Amino acid sequence: MNKKDTKILLVDDEPDILEIVGYNLSSEGYQVFTAKNGKVAISEAKKNLPHLIILDVMMPVMDGVEACEKLRAIPQLSETVITFLTARGEDYSQVAGFEAGADDYITKPIKPKLLVSKVKALLRRFKETEEDSGIISIGDLTINREEYKIIKDTEEINLPRKEFELLALLASKPGKVFKRDTILKHVWGNDVVVGGRTIDVHIRKLREKIGDESFKTIKGVGYKFVE
Repeated sequence: MNKKDTKILLVDDEPDILEIVGYNLSSEGYQVFTAKNGKVAISEAKKNLPHLIILDVMMPVMDGVEACEKLRAIPQLSETVITFLTARGEDYSQVAGFEAGADDYITKPIKPKLLVSKVKALLRRFKETEEDSGIISIGDLTINREEYKIIKDTEEINLPRKEFELLALLASKPGKVFKRDTILKHVWGNDVVVGGRTIDVHIRKLREKIGDESFKTIKGVGYKFVE
């Protein structure tokens, strides 16, 4: 996916933010579309099908959280990465944002170079989903989903099937927060009844085998894999 083919939708009710952030992203070669509130954002997203949506939280007409929920209900945008853009000191709940379907959040004000760096990292998640080869490589960790094989520091690690599937799911999109119900659905399926503690136990075992620093708990939401 080339930069010139990469579409970013920037949503904010502050004209200065749209102008400054939009300029920096356009200068990097991305196609940038803008919207001044959540309602307009939904219309723009349907029309342009962006790869990344940067969404302000506090906006008139429709706020970011409500807009995120509606965007996530659009099938064509199921793989689109959504990040919130939040002001320092803003009364913003990470839990509410992640529950609405956001993948991450960026705190403003933010320096242009750091913003571009974060955008590149977020877009890598879309690329990994788009070009899924069955092999995930993150640092010194390689996961071969077709062969159920894990290599860490040249050493092969054997995991039970569910631990492997849980690791592969989290590592498929580093930094993305996977909600508990999503994990249960993808790893255990709808036909198997398991308790919420089941995930916690499997995460604890993965921390012991893969490394505690690779997993982060988002209280009240779920888990994410840390690069």
